[in-house]
Amino acid sequence: MELAEFVEQRRPKWSSLERLLDTTERDGLSKLTLDDARMLSRLYRSTSSDLLWVRARAGAADVSGYLNDLVGRAYAITYPGKRVRMGEVGRFLTMGFPDVMAREWRMFVAAFLLFWGGFGFGWIGMMFDPDAAPYLVPGDHLKLDPEKRQQEEAKNKGAGAGEQAMFTSFLFTHNIQVAFLAFALGLTAGLGTAILMFLNGVMLGSLAWVYTSKGMAGWFWAWILPHGIPEISAIVIAGAAGFVLARALVAPKGLSRRAALKREGKTALQLLLGTLALFVLAGFIEGTISQIHPPRLSVAFKVSFALMIGSGVYAYLWSGLARKMFSGTS
Repeated sequence: MELAEFVEQRRPKWSSLERLLDTTERDGLSKLTLDDARMLSRLYRSTSSDLLWVRARAGAADVSGYLNDLVGRAYAITYPGKRVRMGEVGRFLTMGFPDVMAREWRMFVAAFLLFWGGFGFGWIGMMFDPDAAPYLVPGDHLKLDPEKRQQEEAKNKGAGAGEQAMFTSFLFTHNIQVAFLAFALGLTAGLGTAILMFLNGVMLGSLAWVYTSKGMAGWFWAWILPHGIPEISAIVIAGAAGFVLARALVAPKGLSRRAALKREGKTALQLLLGTLALFVLAGFIEGTISQIHPPRLSVAFKVSFALMIGSGVYAYLWSGLARKMFSGTS
């Protein structure tokens, strides 16, 4: 059969499908009668077959494009994807995520203690053996002279808006990678997550000692705390998510490990997704406020700002626990 003859023969069905699609896209699938719904299904299948026939013929680009559009529209109506509404995102962030935190506070505490245990190890290790710096201090800080950096920052006028935006983007991406790694390492029965939490603490503790030993503790914490409170909290929450996965493997509670992972994986993923808002906040602060050093912004101002941010972050994180406690006593 020639292309022109095929098009002439099949066009009435294509036109019928197009009219049905126009009506459905305007009024919704629920407004179709049962007969129209069946007709839509039949026309969708037959038009899909017609598209395959046309694609195999040379010189049919226009017809193929027209049919491809019809089939795509019909597919979107027949198999609608679940749309995430902003209201659902808002409800998760304001209620859902804090409620998950309230249920999994023990996992958060475990990750928190590991991180700050690593901090203490790094601090004490550097205090008693400064030569251990190559093993404890982050590599990009090994050759750093804190005093020289402070002097350079005092003279520097600060990064421009474009540079700050690039820096913020880089930090956000890097921190997300760390969080996903902490989450994924839960599949090592939590051992990998625990090591990652501890090592991140070691790096911060050893670096803090380097600055403190130079008499720059105030400068250091004014640099770290504004973004560090939401950033470290998010990483610790990702570690808690890893421990939730580990729980499915270590203590499946009578379920198969596959079934336990499916159940616990939902909770772990909710914890991980909840960290995204904290990372956005941390990345923005780290690319702006954290990079503005004395004398442009004083140590007192930056530490006060950090405490304000920290109070807000933890009031939010534990709002679910507060609701749970009050509802339990009412």
